[in-house]
Amino acid sequence: MEKISEKKRFSIVARAESFTHAFRGICVLVKSTHNFWVHIFFSIIVIILGYILKISPIEWVLITLSIGFVMVSEAFNTAIEIDIDLTSPNYHPYARDTKDVAAGAVLISAIISIIVGLIIFLPKIMILI
Repeated sequence: MEKISEKKRFSIVARAESFTHAFRGICVLVKSTHNFWVHIFFSIIVIILGYILKISPIEWVLITLSIGFVMVSEAFNTAIEIDIDLTSPNYHPYARDTKDVAAGAVLISAIISIIVGLIIFLPKIMILI
């Protein structure tokens, strides 16, 4: 058995396999998480609105980071939920708390993203009205 401290040699095949696992994880996320589709839907609306309102490059960066922030939060939430379902199949208040805190993190990221969107889009929309 190999010791943890021993370094493995670099392998292109191993790196390619790790990307395969990562893409599989994204597929699991997209297929199993309904809220992720909600995030994708609103992301598309925001992107279209950004093109219509001709937001600046810095505003695009902020929008992109906000979208990524929410999607990554949802991915971590999903991973935590999968793990809790595996390790605690019966009801336990700590399992519930863990899932609720992870879901709360997604909600916080979504609220922050909404605030960023309002800061960017509201002045531009007000000018049109």
